[in-house]
Amino acid sequence: MSTSSTATLSAPVQTAQAIRSLYFVRAAFSVVWVSLVFLFIKSSPTATAVLLLLYPAWDVLATFGDIRANRGTGGTLLPQYVNIVVGSITTVAVGLALRQGIPAVLLVFGVWAVLTGLIQLLLGLRRRSQLGGQWPMMLSGGQSVLAGVLFVVQAHDPTKGITNVAGYSAVGAIYFLIAALRLRKSAHPTE
Repeated sequence: MSTSSTATLSAPVQTAQAIRSLYFVRAAFSVVWVSLVFLFIKSSPTATAVLLLLYPAWDVLATFGDIRANRGTGGTLLPQYVNIVVGSITTVAVGLALRQGIPAVLLVFGVWAVLTGLIQLLLGLRRRSQLGGQWPMMLSGGQSVLAGVLFVVQAHDPTKGITNVAGYSAVGAIYFLIAALRLRKSAHPTE
């Protein structure tokens, strides 16, 4: 086997390893974030507000990490850049919505969940032939769209609150963990 074909074969493996690591980090972040939300939701509105701002901002940073992990592999960059723009706008929108109350925050998170869910579904579909192990991300994208619609509906129900967003994040952590485990075969093809 020539050196150039070895390099070609190792690029998808390196990408799978990098994405797998990122998925583990994203799962861990979500678990910590959910724990902190439940810890502060009743005792510190300020800490809860900071956590609500942090969540979409973190998604933007994680998307930059995903772009770097993919090393510019074709077909996935445009949706990721769109996701960065959507996440940045969402972070600002959450800041503005916090001034209006929880229903406005749920509405912003709902719209964001629908948009990012569609992007995640698209990325999973594009990556499945290259990397495999993407069904959890495609399911997560679909679930995100449904959760987003539910958040928009819940924004009109005064009994709903931020714990619903925390539950959504917890489910997302599970999907990232499963996806990371599914990528094991692509990340370690000799095992």
